Amino acid sequence: MKREKGIWQRRYWEHAIRDEADLERHIDYIHFNPVKHGHVTRVVDWPHSSFHRFVQRGELAIDWGGDMKDIQGAFGE
Repeated sequence: MKREKGIWQRRYWEHAIRDEADLERHIDYIHFNPVKHGHVTRVVDWPHSSFHRFVQRGELAIDWGGDMKDIQGAFGE
């Protein structure tokens, strides 16, 4: 009916990573997504994230992204 098949959704769009800065922005987006959607209050609390590998390699701090409990207000897209 909506012509949605498999994993593709109507709001999906293709994006080619342009450079190192663009790649970093996308990785940050992926790491912060569980917090954004209210699944956890800190990035480190999401066990299924590649974030933990970045911390092990010393590329990100364990407290990267902060704690949403410390932030007041409502934020959305």
